[in-house]
Amino acid sequence: MVRVEPHSRRSANVRLQIPRKQTLRRTEIFVLDIFLYRNIYSPFMARAATTSDAFNAVAEPRRREILEHLAACELPVGDLVLRMRLEQPSVSKHLKVLRDVGLVGVRRNGRHMLYRTNGDGIRPLYEWARTFERMWAHQLLRIKERAEEKAQDENGG
Repeated sequence: MVRVEPHSRRSANVRLQIPRKQTLRRTEIFVLDIFLYRNIYSPFMARAATTSDAFNAVAEPRRREILEHLAACELPVGDLVLRMRLEQPSVSKHLKVLRDVGLVGVRRNGRHMLYRTNGDGIRPLYEWARTFERMWAHQLLRIKERAEEKAQDENGG
């Protein structure tokens, strides 16, 4: 007989009742932990702050989306809120994180704060991603060659 007993939201134990011997009619209970990595994650474990560097800041998809919007032109918070369909406090918090790590700059224009991307802050991200550019170029070349071969086979065959 197998019985699952939840411990909490993130873990559970499986209890197996296995007959010890047929003549004794006694069962032993073995507890099998099905969440092998339960003890690795801890809510008290220190995590890198989002403001520690540019890589941690852009780990959040919303922040990457903000950077994409700001890449084209300077925008006030209100325009970002409308484009992203998020609440203003949420967008402001993301902008603060991006500003703290130097990915976004801000200037005042009357009552409005205009945000723009900071090229010098984005440079470390670009330089890191550039290390993989050779692999991407090679893969794109292979895809192009296969497409040309397939087109020739269809035209010639």
